[in-house]
Amino acid sequence: MKPIGSILIIIFFIIVGKFWIGIYNHDEFNSSHIFIKHRAIWKTYFYSPRGMSDLELREMSPSQQFEQEMFDEFILSQYKL
Repeated sequence: MKPIGSILIIIFFIIVGKFWIGIYNHDEFNSSHIFIKHRAIWKTYFYSPRGMSDLELREMSPSQQFEQEMFDEFILSQYKL
């Protein structure tokens, strides 16, 4: 295979990996885990701004709300943590 073909294949797998492979930070044990996303999304790193506190979604800033909603959708609903 020509070098340009190999480079294109590697770039393709990197892009596919970016869309389908994610990393999340476990809020209780503070450890990172790799997982397969249930739908393609550009976001790779997921964390819970709420953590182990009793903070409500409406008490968070809009960016924290987005992060919490993404964590709930991709981690909590999928893995039942």
